[in-house]
Amino acid sequence: MNVPENLKYTKDHEWVKVEGDEATIGITDFAQGELGDIVYIEVETLDEELEAEAVFGTVEAVKTVSDLFMPLSGTIIAFNEDLEDAPETVNEDAYGSGWMIKIKLSDTAEIQNLLDAEAYTSLVTG
Repeated sequence: MNVPENLKYTKDHEWVKVEGDEATIGITDFAQGELGDIVYIEVETLDEELEAEAVFGTVEAVKTVSDLFMPLSGTIIAFNEDLEDAPETVNEDAYGSGWMIKIKLSDTAEIQNLLDAEAYTSLVTG
């Protein structure tokens, strides 16, 4: 299982890369592995301001559909449109070209609530 040290994580298996007052968000390598082959990603919240833990979209795999949760409060400023034609990119490169959204943070203090790589690894390995 790949858990990059430079990212933050949520208990809902999202990863967050914070750069100033913006963040890039996707699902973790563990999450894509549990979901299996991803066939569709829906994000209809572009340009909306959402609170932390609100649902920002869904990911559909062959076996299941799962909600995607905002790890931090903010406005969704970008959706990775490449995923519309190639949702399997999330399976192939969860932390790179498989990113899902970018947000403008409304409260950078919330970053303290996220897990570091060590805490996330403990969460998924029990």
